[in-house]
Amino acid sequence: MKRFKWWVYEVLEVSDEKGNLSWYVDFFLMMLIGLNVFAFVLETVDWINDISPEFFLYFEYFSVVIFTIEYILRLWTADINPNYSSPVIGRIKFAFTPLAMIDLLAILPFYLPLLGVDLRFLRILRMFRLFRLLKFARYVAALEVLGDVIKRQKEALIMSLVLLFFLLLFTSSAMYFVEHDAQPDSFSSIPATMWWGIATITTVGYGDVYPITDLGRTMVLL
Repeated sequence: MKRFKWWVYEVLEVSDEKGNLSWYVDFFLMMLIGLNVFAFVLETVDWINDISPEFFLYFEYFSVVIFTIEYILRLWTADINPNYSSPVIGRIKFAFTPLAMIDLLAILPFYLPLLGVDLRFLRILRMFRLFRLLKFARYVAALEVLGDVIKRQKEALIMSLVLLFFLLLFTSSAMYFVEHDAQPDSFSSIPATMWWGIATITTVGYGDVYPITDLGRTMVLL
């Protein structure tokens, strides 16, 4: 069992060596994270969602199962790391690290309604699925680059772009959930709201589209 635990720990660790099992696991998880964010955005486009709503539901189930297994395995093997060697305290300490918190937030929106959380907040909770995008932070170091110098600069650039995209996606999603009921035509989907967000950030404006709810106006001021 101890040998198997070490093997699981090594597989879950980010690998720079292309072709081994750990590299394929990293690649699979990165692809799944990207597809989750893509599906989350497309799900808000009515005509796409109407084609096959079951697909988005089953894909969410599949993703949650994978991410839950990943989180449990990381928690189980955490005590192999000398920084978290204590079986109980070490795992608790690991659970409160930034990356572990991101892993938890990536699956928490699925389980909270099952625990009796008020379903009126379900739509807002769904937005927390965007934290899956932050899971990319585990794998940026594993991306192949052309050279050592370019590699260091590219990592910083990629992280900056990912952070910028996440902020745009998060604020657009928040604005969509706040304004959609009040303006279903203007804020019809997250992609449409993202376009409004880009137009607003670049100060060129977006015609007559603007928040009309008190919460939406407050968000713009912030």
